[in-house]
Amino acid sequence: MRTIVLLLYGAGLRISEAVALNREDVDLKGLVLTVRQSKFRKSRLVPLGSQLGHALAQHLASCSQPPTSGEPAPFFTTRTGTRVSRAMVEIRFVYVRKQAGVDRTDGARYQPRLHDLRHAFAVHRLTSWYRDGADVQKLLPHLSVYLGHVCLSSTQVYLSMTPELLAEASAPLRALRREGRRP
Repeated sequence: MRTIVLLLYGAGLRISEAVALNREDVDLKGLVLTVRQSKFRKSRLVPLGSQLGHALAQHLASCSQPPTSGEPAPFFTTRTGTRVSRAMVEIRFVYVRKQAGVDRTDGARYQPRLHDLRHAFAVHRLTSWYRDGADVQKLLPHLSVYLGHVCLSSTQVYLSMTPELLAEASAPLRALRREGRRP
Protein backbone atom coordinates (compact mmCIF):
# COMPACT_ATOMS: atom_id res chain seq x y z
CA MET A 1 0.00 0.00 0.00
CA ARG A 2 2.82 2.39 0.89
CA THR A 3 4.48 1.97 -2.49
CA ILE A 4 1.22 2.48 -4.37
CA VAL A 5 0.48 5.69 -2.46
CA LEU A 6 4.02 6.95 -3.12
CA LEU A 7 3.62 6.12 -6.81
CA LEU A 8 0.25 7.84 -7.15
CA TYR A 9 1.53 11.02 -5.52
CA GLY A 10 5.10 10.94 -6.85
CA ALA A 11 4.22 10.21 -10.49
CA GLY A 12 0.66 11.53 -10.68
CA LEU A 13 -0.71 8.21 -11.92
CA ARG A 14 -4.33 7.14 -11.92
CA ILE A 15 -4.97 4.15 -9.64
CA SER A 16 -5.98 2.08 -12.68
CA GLU A 17 -2.61 2.87 -14.29
CA ALA A 18 -0.67 1.87 -11.18
CA VAL A 19 -2.35 -1.52 -10.73
CA ALA A 20 -2.03 -2.26 -14.46
CA LEU A 21 1.77 -1.90 -14.38
CA ASN A 22 3.78 -4.98 -15.20
CA ARG A 23 7.37 -5.49 -14.09
CA GLU A 24 8.55 -4.90 -17.65
CA ASP A 25 6.88 -1.45 -17.55
CA VAL A 26 9.09 -0.27 -14.70
CA ASP A 27 12.60 0.70 -15.81
CA LEU A 28 14.42 1.23 -12.51
CA LYS A 29 17.78 1.99 -14.17
CA GLY A 30 16.36 4.60 -16.54
CA LEU A 31 13.80 5.79 -13.94
CA VAL A 32 10.93 5.61 -16.41
CA LEU A 33 7.50 3.97 -16.30
CA THR A 34 5.68 2.85 -19.42
CA VAL A 35 1.95 3.40 -18.91
CA ARG A 36 0.20 1.29 -21.53
CA GLN A 37 -3.25 1.72 -23.02
CA SER A 38 -4.54 4.05 -20.34
CA LYS A 39 -7.51 6.38 -20.61
CA PHE A 40 -8.48 6.98 -24.25
CA ARG A 41 -6.25 3.96 -25.14
CA LYS A 42 -3.14 6.15 -24.92
CA SER A 43 0.30 5.03 -23.79
CA ARG A 44 2.99 7.29 -22.39
CA LEU A 45 6.39 7.34 -20.70
CA VAL A 46 6.49 8.76 -17.18
CA PRO A 47 9.87 9.82 -15.76
CA LEU A 48 10.49 9.15 -12.07
CA GLY A 49 12.53 10.88 -9.42
CA SER A 50 15.37 8.94 -7.78
CA GLN A 51 13.60 8.63 -4.41
CA LEU A 52 10.49 7.16 -6.01
CA GLY A 53 12.68 4.86 -8.09
CA HIS A 54 14.35 3.67 -4.89
CA ALA A 55 10.96 2.97 -3.25
CA LEU A 56 9.88 0.98 -6.32
CA ALA A 57 13.16 -0.98 -6.25
CA GLN A 58 12.64 -1.79 -2.57
CA HIS A 59 9.12 -2.99 -3.31
CA LEU A 60 10.32 -5.18 -6.15
CA ALA A 61 13.10 -6.65 -3.98
CA SER A 62 10.54 -7.65 -1.36
CA CYS A 63 8.31 -9.49 -3.86
CA SER A 64 8.43 -13.14 -4.79
CA GLN A 65 9.77 -14.26 -8.15
CA PRO A 66 7.59 -13.47 -11.19
CA PRO A 67 5.42 -16.27 -12.56
CA THR A 68 6.96 -18.31 -15.35
CA SER A 69 3.71 -18.80 -17.27
CA GLY A 70 4.84 -16.52 -20.05
CA GLU A 71 2.32 -13.85 -19.04
CA PRO A 72 3.68 -10.42 -18.09
CA ALA A 73 4.37 -10.31 -14.35
CA PRO A 74 2.30 -7.71 -12.48
CA PHE A 75 4.32 -5.13 -10.56
CA PHE A 76 1.85 -5.03 -7.65
CA THR A 77 0.67 -8.42 -6.43
CA THR A 78 -1.15 -9.99 -3.52
CA ARG A 79 0.61 -12.46 -1.22
CA THR A 80 -0.54 -15.24 -3.54
CA GLY A 81 1.02 -13.57 -6.59
CA THR A 82 -2.16 -12.35 -8.30
CA ARG A 83 -2.47 -8.79 -9.59
CA VAL A 84 -3.71 -6.27 -7.04
CA SER A 85 -7.07 -4.84 -8.13
CA ARG A 86 -8.21 -1.24 -8.03
CA ALA A 87 -11.07 -2.16 -5.67
CA MET A 88 -8.66 -3.92 -3.31
CA VAL A 89 -6.41 -0.85 -3.11
CA GLU A 90 -9.35 1.53 -2.63
CA ILE A 91 -10.77 -0.58 0.23
CA ARG A 92 -7.35 -0.78 1.88
CA PHE A 93 -6.85 2.98 1.45
CA VAL A 94 -10.13 3.73 3.26
CA TYR A 95 -9.06 1.43 6.09
CA VAL A 96 -5.60 3.02 6.39
CA ARG A 97 -7.04 6.55 6.11
CA LYS A 98 -9.51 5.86 8.93
CA GLN A 99 -6.83 4.22 11.09
CA ALA A 100 -4.65 7.31 10.61
CA GLY A 101 -7.55 9.61 11.47
CA VAL A 102 -7.49 11.39 8.13
CA ASP A 103 -11.05 12.62 7.66
CA ARG A 104 -12.65 15.70 6.17
CA THR A 105 -14.90 17.53 8.60
CA ASP A 106 -15.77 20.50 6.39
CA GLY A 107 -18.95 18.93 4.99
CA ALA A 108 -17.36 18.19 1.62
CA ARG A 109 -18.98 15.53 -0.52
CA TYR A 110 -16.01 13.14 -0.51
CA GLN A 111 -13.54 11.95 2.08
CA PRO A 112 -9.91 11.92 0.88
CA ARG A 113 -9.59 9.50 -2.04
CA LEU A 114 -6.70 7.89 -3.85
CA HIS A 115 -7.45 10.10 -6.86
CA ASP A 116 -6.79 13.16 -4.68
CA LEU A 117 -3.10 12.19 -4.75
CA ARG A 118 -3.11 12.88 -8.50
CA HIS A 119 -4.61 16.31 -7.84
CA ALA A 120 -1.97 16.97 -5.17
CA PHE A 121 0.77 15.94 -7.60
CA ALA A 122 -0.44 18.46 -10.20
CA VAL A 123 -0.81 21.34 -7.73
CA HIS A 124 2.56 20.65 -6.09
CA ARG A 125 4.28 20.48 -9.50
CA LEU A 126 2.81 23.87 -10.41
CA THR A 127 3.79 25.33 -7.03
CA SER A 128 7.33 24.03 -7.49
CA TRP A 129 7.59 25.61 -10.94
CA TYR A 130 6.49 28.98 -9.60
CA ARG A 131 8.96 28.65 -6.72
CA ASP A 132 11.76 27.87 -9.21
CA GLY A 133 10.85 30.88 -11.36
CA ALA A 134 9.94 28.72 -14.36
CA ASP A 135 7.68 29.84 -17.20
CA VAL A 136 4.54 28.08 -15.94
CA GLN A 137 2.44 28.95 -18.99
CA LYS A 138 5.00 27.29 -21.22
CA LEU A 139 5.20 24.22 -18.96
CA LEU A 140 1.44 23.59 -18.53
CA PRO A 141 1.15 21.65 -21.82
CA HIS A 142 4.01 19.41 -20.60
CA LEU A 143 2.12 18.71 -17.38
CA SER A 144 -0.95 17.86 -19.44
CA VAL A 145 0.99 15.33 -21.54
CA TYR A 146 2.68 13.91 -18.42
CA LEU A 147 -0.72 13.29 -16.82
CA GLY A 148 -1.96 11.64 -20.02
CA HIS A 149 -4.56 14.26 -20.84
CA VAL A 150 -5.82 14.92 -24.34
CA CYS A 151 -6.16 18.66 -23.81
CA LEU A 152 -5.12 21.35 -21.36
CA SER A 153 -8.68 21.86 -20.10
CA SER A 154 -8.58 18.34 -18.65
CA THR A 155 -5.50 19.31 -16.65
CA GLN A 156 -7.09 22.52 -15.35
CA VAL A 157 -9.59 20.42 -13.38
CA TYR A 158 -6.66 19.22 -11.26
CA LEU A 159 -5.28 22.66 -10.48
CA SER A 160 -7.07 23.73 -7.31
CA MET A 161 -5.84 26.92 -5.70
CA THR A 162 -4.03 26.25 -2.44
CA PRO A 163 -2.50 28.85 -0.10
CA GLU A 164 0.97 27.70 -1.17
CA LEU A 165 0.17 27.91 -4.88
CA LEU A 166 -1.42 31.34 -4.46
CA ALA A 167 1.63 32.60 -2.56
CA GLU A 168 4.05 31.35 -5.21
CA ALA A 169 1.94 32.50 -8.17
CA SER A 170 1.50 35.99 -6.75
CA ALA A 171 5.16 36.46 -5.70
CA PRO A 172 6.17 38.16 -8.99
CA LEU A 173 3.32 40.68 -8.59
CA ARG A 174 4.42 41.47 -5.03
CA ALA A 175 7.97 42.00 -6.28
CA LEU A 176 6.76 44.47 -8.93
CA ARG A 177 4.77 46.39 -6.31
CA ARG A 178 7.80 46.61 -4.02
CA GLU A 179 9.70 48.13 -6.96
CA GLY A 180 6.87 50.59 -7.50
CA ARG A 181 5.96 49.18 -10.92
CA ARG A 182 2.58 48.07 -12.19
CA PRO A 183 2.14 44.57 -13.63
